[in-house]
Amino acid sequence: MNNEEISGHQTLGPGALSHLRVADFSRVLAGPMATMVLADLGADVIKIEQPGVGDETRTWGPPWWGEGDEATSTYYLALNRNKRSIALDLRDSNDVAVARRIALGADVVVDNFRVGTMARFGLDRNSLAVEQPRLITCSVTGFGSEGEGAMLAGYDLLVQAMSGVMAITGPADGEPTKIGSAMVDNLTGLYAAIAVLAAVERRRESGVGQHVEVSLMSAALAGLLNVGSGHVVADVDPGRQGNRHPSIAPYQPYRTADGTLAIAAASPVLWEKLCKALRREDWLTDKRFVDNGARIVNTDALEAEIEEVLAGNTTAVWLKVLRVAGIPVGPINTVRQAFVDAEDLGLDPVVVLDNPESTAGEIGAFRSVRSPIRMSSTPLTVRRRPPLNDEHGLEVRREIAD
Repeated sequence: MNNEEISGHQTLGPGALSHLRVADFSRVLAGPMATMVLADLGADVIKIEQPGVGDETRTWGPPWWGEGDEATSTYYLALNRNKRSIALDLRDSNDVAVARRIALGADVVVDNFRVGTMARFGLDRNSLAVEQPRLITCSVTGFGSEGEGAMLAGYDLLVQAMSGVMAITGPADGEPTKIGSAMVDNLTGLYAAIAVLAAVERRRESGVGQHVEVSLMSAALAGLLNVGSGHVVADVDPGRQGNRHPSIAPYQPYRTADGTLAIAAASPVLWEKLCKALRREDWLTDKRFVDNGARIVNTDALEAEIEEVLAGNTTAVWLKVLRVAGIPVGPINTVRQAFVDAEDLGLDPVVVLDNPESTAGEIGAFRSVRSPIRMSSTPLTVRRRPPLNDEHGLEVRREIAD
């Protein structure tokens, strides 16, 4: 398809990575997230799945898309658009030979098997680079490929627990709590995509590929950001603070007359604007609130004073007043409300693909969350709905036979 309009949303054309082919041996979340980013950017991603069930996430529902035996989980759909699928049984020597041809014909090979699995099938970089030194391989692991963690399976929940993420999440007087979505897997996938792109750029200069690896645990620790730095630099082991920030105030949700509003007055200028907008200029000279350090010490008192003012009107009114004053502020939305809000803000958060080559299991147009990446010359596109298992098996076999 060339320059074809999709539901009035976007024009298709070659993406920034349309020159790359990716052999994707990964499944579940972190690996497929990385390859979907590359696919959205234009890469031709061939998803290698086991026969039958395929990627485990195909069965992780509800919610479902479709009906009956053809229904597919929305979990799988979230991570596999713009890919082609071929089913190969790596326990079968003939299928391993096909997988090897796909890998050798690719620019990038991605996997998230247990450490050593790709080597056992002759699909690791050391085995493949003998014939194709330009090949880039990327492994997503749970806890690295060396040391005691190499044999451990990694899942988002497990790593949220082990990395300290849960220890700093949730009410201050409550239990450790996981983040509501698989943020560790997501972050790991993004790091992996970045690493692959860096390796592609390096290959352009050197002519030689390399192996890159990202572990869930390392990504989670890096994702702690200021919290991790606080431990490494200042030997602080923080606990949960609920919705408060350990270093900034006011920077939390506050109750209004009919709901809650998140306010992020994270600088002296914004603090002054907030005081004026709430008609409490006296806070500017109040010793309890005179600077950020004082406000952190007196967070309880600050919260009580702000909420006393906000109780005088509704969330909608305060949202308008504070935004006009230039203060970062927003409602606490449900997921449904978040998409409505994003649409109202002009972000166009949903992409719709009317695929004329519809197949069994497809009901109507395919809807997907739009990538946050915007590129002026090579815009990201949704060219394919997530594939059925082995949907492109014959097509891929013909290609590698040429």
